[in-house]
Formats: sequence, C-alpha cells, structure tokens
Amino acid sequence: MKNRLKDLRIKRQISQNALAHALSVSRQTINSIENGKFDPSLTLVIKMTRYFEVPLEKIFIFEE
Repeated sequence: MKNRLKDLRIKRQISQNALAHALSVSRQTINSIENGKFDPSLTLVIKMTRYFEVPLEKIFIFEE
C-alpha cells in the first residue's frame, strides 16, 4: 500500500527516530513503511492518524 508518511514527517520537520519514538516503534519500522516494504498494523495506523491529526486517507493511498 502506498503512503505519504515521509511527506507528513518532513512537513513536521521530524526525523525517523523522533517519529519512531513517538509511535513506540523502531526507526527501521518507519523506514520500511515509508519505502512501502511493510504495511503497519491497525494499531500503528491509528497511532499515526492521532499523531499527525489527519484522517487515514491523508496517510495511506488505497489501490485495488
């Protein structure tokens, strides 16, 4: 699934490490999600939407 996580993170001027800490995951997890190599769990997705204060559709792009 494609996502805009990197764009949102850069817009907020935070590092992968800072985001990982805020979401209680590793920096490698953030990197893998940004590069489309890992789809996060529903729990992590909810944490992201709350952290960035945006709806799910602003982070993830659903493609059939």
